[in-house]
Amino acid sequence: MLVRYFAAAAASAGTEQEEVAADTAMTRSELQQVLTHLHPVAPAGEKTLAQVLPQCSWLVNGVARKDPESPIAPAATVDVLPPFAGG
Repeated sequence: MLVRYFAAAAASAGTEQEEVAADTAMTRSELQQVLTHLHPVAPAGEKTLAQVLPQCSWLVNGVARKDPESPIAPAATVDVLPPFAGG
């Protein structure tokens, strides 16, 4: 699945997007665990991804997913959006 990071999430991950290998669907909670294991340390001056992800909104194929136990298909595009100033 393609994971795209925005703003503070991109800064914490050190990348704007990456492919995450998934043979089967996983929940948003499971994906969050995978992402924090892929990026355990933040670049200098940034929060860790583990600190940022709980505050983020998640879009799966352009649709908001608030339930952390909702399944995400292996071919999905997931957008990770931290809170933005003023919005």
